[in-house]
Amino acid sequence: MTSQITVDDQVPAKEPGSAPAPTGLRGHPWLTLFAVAIGVMMVTLDGTIVAVANPAIQKDLGASLAEVQWITNGYLLALAVSLITAGKLGDRFGHRQTFLIGIAGFAVSSAAIGLATGVELVIGFRVAQGLFGALLMPAALGLLRATFPAEKLNMAIGIWGMVIGASTAAGPIVGGLLVENVSWESVFFINVPVGVVALLFGLFILVDHRAANAPRSFDVLGIVLLSAAMFSLIWALIKAAEWGWGDTKTLLFLAAAVLCFVLFTLWESKVSEPLIPLGMFRSLPLSAGTVLMVLMAFAFMGGLFFVTFYLQNVHGMSPVDSGLHLLPLTGMMIVGSPLAGLAITKVGPRLPLVAGMVATAAACFGMARLTPDSGTLTMSLWFALLGLGLAPVMVGATEVIVGNAPLELSGVAGGLQQAAMQVGGSLGTAVLGAVMASTVGNSFGDNWRAAQLPPLTPEQTELAERGIQVGLAPVPEGTPEQIAQTITRVAHETFVDGMGTAFTVAGVVAVVAAVVACFTKRGENAAAGAGAAHI
Repeated sequence: MTSQITVDDQVPAKEPGSAPAPTGLRGHPWLTLFAVAIGVMMVTLDGTIVAVANPAIQKDLGASLAEVQWITNGYLLALAVSLITAGKLGDRFGHRQTFLIGIAGFAVSSAAIGLATGVELVIGFRVAQGLFGALLMPAALGLLRATFPAEKLNMAIGIWGMVIGASTAAGPIVGGLLVENVSWESVFFINVPVGVVALLFGLFILVDHRAANAPRSFDVLGIVLLSAAMFSLIWALIKAAEWGWGDTKTLLFLAAAVLCFVLFTLWESKVSEPLIPLGMFRSLPLSAGTVLMVLMAFAFMGGLFFVTFYLQNVHGMSPVDSGLHLLPLTGMMIVGSPLAGLAITKVGPRLPLVAGMVATAAACFGMARLTPDSGTLTMSLWFALLGLGLAPVMVGATEVIVGNAPLELSGVAGGLQQAAMQVGGSLGTAVLGAVMASTVGNSFGDNWRAAQLPPLTPEQTELAERGIQVGLAPVPEGTPEQIAQTITRVAHETFVDGMGTAFTVAGVVAVVAAVVACFTKRGENAAAGAGAAHI
């Protein structure tokens, strides 16, 4: 992990955050942003592009549904469990180091997936992708934090957020085109040239700024306890829909997560150089920013999970078409992120964060009113409002977390920001999935009887409800056209009822997040960034 770097690559800081002015291209702030943006684009593109390829992988490799789910879950688990530890590695050994290793490893594991001949290998290399992605993401924020002066950091994070929005939007479209016209393997092979470009830029542009009081030891027990806690929590959230929230296995994993978090907290208060210094959380803005990131991801990722089913299974769109219909959302994130960075620089993060979460809540409540017949214009308006609300939150909450952490802990802060998003997204998907299942279970029987359709056995009802939870109509083969249309109408109306309830819950969570945003403020330690850097 500690590969050699040259004297020119490393800039030891005399004081926390001080760095000499860049000479030539190496260490130039805007070129540093460009270099890390290429790597971040590769990871975020992969997050949405793979979902489009899963059906083709399942068909080509003869994978079961559980194996296909592991293609996503293995990546998610590896990423979520490793993010904070990876951030600490950057603080300890240098963010340039971990960023370059993350880039190279992500590209190589992507190529290995494309060459894999069995689903087991695909899953294994997806786990490797998650581990290398965890190295890359906090390091990117750490590099920006160390390179940009305080007055430019918000704009840099805004452009960073724009890249995330653009690559997220491109994922379904690029993935659909590649799968339809080339092969599912090409979805992974595309990371190789992107990774090579990112690696070359990183080698020639990035400078490794080190804080004078960077950690010198490594908290192994802390890593073990935190990893066990994160694994137990994320695994329980992933499996809750299958096992049930009251199932013994779900409760055991949740209890294990709580126990490990408690033991981790006790240990961190005793060790001399902890993995996460608990004193970080004495900063109310940093704590508020972390909670805000969890709540934002809960509402956004949890709600968006159903939108894809709504577009593809209720409206019958292809993956490419559904990706195009989501462009108002991602487009507003792309446009709004740098503008949010400017606004936060001028007025501070609190007002933009509160306004962003209010807009997000309004969009969630609006999407709760969608029907099976809602037109493109109606959907686009709510999607655009959601993107407009999310942009300042993505930028502002990130700046609040990273900017309120000391420079020597910028990697841990970056890992904390990313981990908060993963936990919030997993929690939102799990909880809103349970809301959907409950609503479908409560309304399906009444809707079916009101349509005067033939009675179903308990087994048939259970199978029908499972399909309806993702927008599929349980129409048996050979069903007469008129009855098939009635079943489809009932299924879609029941799904939309569930989606409406889920978005209402997401809207309430967004309102709570707006209240939490009132406790944020500009990073107290932001000025400890590259104060001497010239832009």
